[in-house]
This record gives sequence, structure tokens and C-alpha cells, in this order.
Amino acid sequence: MSFPTGFPRADVENDFLRMRRRQVLSKLAHRLRREPDDVNLILPFDEVVAALGNRGEHYLGLRTIKLKRVVGSVDSTRDFDRRFRPTTGRVRARWERLALAQARGESIPPIDVYKIGELYFVKDGHHRVSIALAQHRQTIDAYVTEVVTAVPAQGIRRRGDLLTKDYERMFRARVPLSREQLAQIRVTEPWSYAELGENVEAWGFRAMQAEGAFLDRAEIARRWFVEEYEPVVHMLREADLLGARTDAEAYMAVASERYRLIRTHDWTDDVIERLRARRDLR
Repeated sequence: MSFPTGFPRADVENDFLRMRRRQVLSKLAHRLRREPDDVNLILPFDEVVAALGNRGEHYLGLRTIKLKRVVGSVDSTRDFDRRFRPTTGRVRARWERLALAQARGESIPPIDVYKIGELYFVKDGHHRVSIALAQHRQTIDAYVTEVVTAVPAQGIRRRGDLLTKDYERMFRARVPLSREQLAQIRVTEPWSYAELGENVEAWGFRAMQAEGAFLDRAEIARRWFVEEYEPVVHMLREADLLGARTDAEAYMAVASERYRLIRTHDWTDDVIERLRARRDLR
């Protein structure tokens, strides 16, 4: 941490250079740790909204928000990293000019942000956020517009997480479960949401064929979860076939093996025992 010199211009120059050094060192550290390339990239607002599904927005007004929750940008994804450290020297002149004005006591207007869940995306005020973080401030005033999405933003830490959210959004559209039921469906690979959606739709088709009646998506989702998913997961847990996988992943694994090995869509204790005997599914 640097200490003020008593000369405002020198102080803001030092602050900028310190932020640039931290950005470079952070990028180097991520590379040495072999972390994903997108860990320290600022989150792009448009891509996040596209992945989560836009349900509408409403203006919340002037709020004081936590700077650690500001993680993205509407249109400036190259000039700053995830922690709003400058990634290039081309923002230096404006950065230092604003910081110097603030040091001299000039009025600085609030920033303008979008709010998705607990995350904030800067529409106007990227330099002001960067300066506030350089000064070790915890909060900043902002005009906030909240965006409501089909899928919650919880769990988004890097750009790579958006692919999982995109597949989750499509799964929710295909299989409209309740919020409580959806909370029990978790997978680690994005494509698994697509595979599970196919599984549910196939189950619904077989149910309609057996009953000779049309079932809409909501009814298929409800019945699949109650009549198929929950009982099977319970049996797998009793048979110690879950392993290190999530409930949904274990269900998909044995569902595909069940038909491939035994040619049946039924679930019984005998089926579980035969599956366990014929192949190690743990």
C-alpha cells in the first residue's frame, strides 16, 4: 500500500501505475497457476443476459452498492480486468484526470449500473470504479437498474460459467419444474442439461403413448420428477450407486445403462441389482 506524498498529481500517477502493476502480476500469477484464461476477465453484460434469459427490467434509483459486487461491463470489456484494474495505458489520461479532480474535492457523479442478482455491470463510470478500488473504498453510489432473468446469476464466477447457464436456461424451458425441484437438478458438464432434457421428453412421449392422452410440458415435467426421478435417485442412494456424481448425473448414467443392458424402461429393485452386477456404475 502506497502513502500519499502530499502532491495530488504525483499521488494519482502512483495510484494508476500501482493498479497497472497489480493487473500485470495478477495475469502472470493466473498463467503460472494454469488457471482458465477467463478467470480474471471482466464479465460482458450482453453475454450474461443472453445466457440467463431476459425477463424484463426496472429502475431502482440511487443506491450505495458494494464495489466487490461490481464484476462486469456493458461495453468496456477490454480496458479493465475483473477487478477494474486498467489493462492498457490508453485509459491513463482520463483515469488520472478524474482521480485528480476527486482529490481536489470536485463533485463526482454516481456511476450507472445494471443489477443481475447480486452482480453489478457498469454502464457508465468504469474509471470511477477503478479509482474507488485503487483508493481501497468498499462502496460507491450508483444509479441502479435491475434486470430480471429466467435463470439466477448465482454461481457465475467467469465467462466459462455462462455456457452452463445457457444450457440450464434451455433445460428450464423444456422441463418447467418448480423452483424447489430445479434446485435438486445439478450437473457439472453443460451438455448434461441437454441430455437430461432429451431424457425427460422421451419419458413424456412414452407416458403419452401408454396412456393415449396428450400431456403438456408442465405436466410431463411434474410427473417425471415425482414418478421417475425421485424414486430412482432414492433407489440409487439405497444401492450405493451415486458415487461422486450429482443425483442428476447418477440418474442419467444408470438410465442409459438400464436400457442398453436390459432393454427396459422400468425401475425395480431387481433392475438395480442386475445393473450393479453387470457393470460398475459407481
